[in-house]
Amino acid sequence: MASFPEFLNDSSVHDGSGAKVPLPWAGFIMLSLLMAVFSITAVVLNATVIVITLRHKQLRQPLNFALVNLAVADLGITLTGSVPSVVTNALGYYILGRVGCVLEGFCVALFGITALCTVALIAVERLFVVCKPLGTIKFQTKHAAGGLLLSWLWSLVWNSPPLFGWGSYQLEGAGTSCGPDWQSRDLKNVSYIICYFSLCFAVPFFIIVVSYSWLLYTLRQVAKVGGCVAARAESKVTWMVVMMVFAFLVSWLPYATLALTVVFNPDVQLPVLVKVVPIYMAKSSTIYNPLIYIYMNKQFQKYAIPLLMCGRDPWPSEDDLSDVQTVVSPLNNKISPE
Repeated sequence: MASFPEFLNDSSVHDGSGAKVPLPWAGFIMLSLLMAVFSITAVVLNATVIVITLRHKQLRQPLNFALVNLAVADLGITLTGSVPSVVTNALGYYILGRVGCVLEGFCVALFGITALCTVALIAVERLFVVCKPLGTIKFQTKHAAGGLLLSWLWSLVWNSPPLFGWGSYQLEGAGTSCGPDWQSRDLKNVSYIICYFSLCFAVPFFIIVVSYSWLLYTLRQVAKVGGCVAARAESKVTWMVVMMVFAFLVSWLPYATLALTVVFNPDVQLPVLVKVVPIYMAKSSTIYNPLIYIYMNKQFQKYAIPLLMCGRDPWPSEDDLSDVQTVVSPLNNKISPE
């Protein structure tokens, strides 16, 4: 096995510049331990989301199907990105070779963009449920399934080009994980990264912002016409999703900012922590979504907490009526429980 510096300088897989990233050994161990904690937590929580939703018919709603898809994507990020980084950081260098680097970069990017597109789909679903922009047309399971399929196809289309020469997957950060090559000055790589972040990050982000802005405006208008109680109930569900989106963007926005900064200013000199932290913030996003969903939704808590606590529920629900799902009709109608 090649030594750490020799491996990084190998032209078959490098960090974009071929230079060693000066990270102390203790730093690698800390990253390894941190990713081990994140990996275990992400597997347990996301598996809980999937199992609970599949086992209980009450949770099989379009919004929850999207959340299951989000949990699947988060599990994919964990198993193909976070778990390998536990080993590579513990050793202090990348051990999977060129093929492993390409596979890791492709899989993590595929699952990551699918997750972001799914968050955008959830925002659109809430928009249809609350605002009913198309009148009598309701957001149904077939619409959710079509949206999920589109999410996977969109991600696949834009993460495949590096496998065929437009862009590439290379080592990044501390040289112990792989992703899209945003450090190369090659014209093909630069053009790919610009298109990639424009279409796979900016477009879903725009959809999310527009959907939630419209939704929150509608809730405010509903409250003004006398539906305060039901509007507050629906608002709780909405804020759960808003928190999930916020956590996701806090995780991925620094990574996108870092990549685009280097693309548009290739001579910029950044401290090693600035290069490393956004990468691992992105991978840590896999634990935020299930945490938010479990602790902000009483109906979900009813099934998730006993499963996680081996049948015991230390925080029993005080009000079963909180499990009622509300649907907000157009402004000229009343808000009724469903």
